[in-house]
Amino acid sequence: MKSPALSRRFARSEDLGLTPAEFALLKRLDTPQRIQAFLNDMTVNHEVGGETVLSVREVIRQRRSHCIEGAFLAAAALWSNGLPPLVIHLDCDLSDYPHVIAVFRQHAHWGAISKTNGVGLRYRDPIYRSLRELVMSYMHEYSNKRHRKTLRSYSGAFDMRRLDPALWVTSEAQCWEAHDRLAALRHYPLISRHQERLLSPRDPFERQVTKLLQYPKPKTGQAAGIRSARKT
Repeated sequence: MKSPALSRRFARSEDLGLTPAEFALLKRLDTPQRIQAFLNDMTVNHEVGGETVLSVREVIRQRRSHCIEGAFLAAAALWSNGLPPLVIHLDCDLSDYPHVIAVFRQHAHWGAISKTNGVGLRYRDPIYRSLRELVMSYMHEYSNKRHRKTLRSYSGAFDMRRLDPALWVTSEAQCWEAHDRLAALRHYPLISRHQERLLSPRDPFERQVTKLLQYPKPKTGQAAGIRSARKT
C-alpha cells in the first residue's frame, strides 16, 4: 500500500529521508528558476570514476550531476516547495543518448528544468501549451556527434512520488532501479519515418556552437558515457 507521505503536496524532510541541512537546501530552491540556477552552478558529472546515477543526497554531497541526477534533485526541490515532482524521459536514435528533464506548470503552461553541459538542452520557460510542444522545443538542438538530429520520442510526465524516496533521494548506491523505471515508461513518437528522412544535418556554424561546454571534460581518466543514463 502506498504510504500517505508519498501523496503529500509539500514533502517534509522525514518524507524524503533527508537531514535538516539537506532539506533546508531544497527549501531554498523555491522556484524553478532558482532550481535551474543551482544546477547551472554545479559542475557536470563526467563520470570519471565510472557510470553513475546519483541520488539527490549524493548530488548535494558531491556537488556534481548529469541530466537524470539533476532531474532527481529538481523533482525533490519542486516537491519540497509544493509543486508536483514530475520528470520526462526523452529518447532518441540509437546513435545518441537519452535525456531526462524535470517539468513544471505555471499559469496553465509547461516549462522544464534541465541539467546539461552544452547550449541547447537547457531550461525552458513556462510558455508551452502541452508537453509535446515543450519537448519539440528540444528537437533542433538534440543532435549526435555526426550532427544529425536524433530526438525521437518522449514519455508522459512521471510523478516521482510513485517511487520510494529510498530509490532516488537518499540511496548511497547507484539509482538504477529509478532510472530503469523511467526508461521503461510508455513513449510517444515525435516524428514519422518520412519526417525523419527529411531532417537536415546541422550546418557548419551550428557545429561550432555545439563545441561550447560550460564545464570542459577532464583531459585524462574520463569514463565512457552510457546511452541509458544521460545526455550531457
